[in-house]
Amino acid sequence: MGADARDNPSVIAPPLLIYAVAFGVALLLHALVPLRVGSWPMRVLGGTLLIAAGILLARGAFRTMGLAGTSANPYASATVLVTQGPFRWTRNPLYLAQTFLYIGMAMALNTFWPLVWLPAVLLVMRYGVIEREERYLDTRFGAAYRAYRSTVRRWI
Repeated sequence: MGADARDNPSVIAPPLLIYAVAFGVALLLHALVPLRVGSWPMRVLGGTLLIAAGILLARGAFRTMGLAGTSANPYASATVLVTQGPFRWTRNPLYLAQTFLYIGMAMALNTFWPLVWLPAVLLVMRYGVIEREERYLDTRFGAAYRAYRSTVRRWI
């Protein structure tokens, strides 16, 4: 089934754009009023670990979706319910990966402002993206999606 303007979750914006805009605003605020994260070892080790985890998780999710024959594009039609790979542990591995990258980059760049904005980002993601996707998947896959949703957490 091809992409149909009516057959998609109708998210408010591309998730990557939501994270990027918030991070950009945070960097502008940091230029005006620098707020630092913490000590060098915490920033470098924590930031590096979160960035690596985000990259690995995103790679696994993209690979799993590709092998299943469906798109990661939130504006495309879902062709199959993916429950393998990282989707066994989280219903939103790509958004979790973006959150890890967002936090890791804030730590690595030694700026606290992105962390101040993170709750707003997560609220926009929940109501503007995730809940819309969940309604769409429930309509698209019915009982199979509800069974999956009942056993796998939204985040972790």
